[in-house]
Amino acid sequence: MYVAIEGIDTAGKSTQIARLAQHFSDAIITKEPGATAIGAKIREIVLSGEVQSAKAEFLLFLADRAEHMQEVVAPNLDKLIISDRSVVSGVAYALVQENISETAILHLNRFATDGNYPEILFLLQLSQEELTFRLSQKELDGIELRGVAYLLNIQEALVKAATLLEIKLVIIDAAESIEKITETIIDTIKENR
Repeated sequence: MYVAIEGIDTAGKSTQIARLAQHFSDAIITKEPGATAIGAKIREIVLSGEVQSAKAEFLLFLADRAEHMQEVVAPNLDKLIISDRSVVSGVAYALVQENISETAILHLNRFATDGNYPEILFLLQLSQEELTFRLSQKELDGIELRGVAYLLNIQEALVKAATLLEIKLVIIDAAESIEKITETIIDTIKENR
């Protein structure tokens, strides 16, 4: 079973992934971008803020996704795979850019993934107030520097992307306690495994 944890920056994805890794010790824990050697380089390039072209950024993420699928996801589809971000993020960020058609976004992501999408997407959702507070507590990377409105647009696009890709979506209030969020995710995985 292949599942993904999604959410905008500071939603708590990394915290939940670490907790899930402890609970599901046999799971393959991965992430997009950056789970492969090539992906780590791509992630570094994108987060540096150096890429000026939205199309170039989109294509870099597709390259990472294709490598990730071939090296990590496809060989392990018979196991529990828990991914920090997924194709859903790629589609969402591209939708917000509005310079690539929805049809092209979907076709290119299907090409990069061979149609291997998460079975369940857990979206850790933040309110504007909670997001603003969490961002004020850290040093911002290139994506976070785009601002609260941009990140909230991404959050809305994550929901749209899951719908377009026909992935089961479980929305979780990211302001809930860490323990409650973990429990919701574990229970849902067990029910669907």
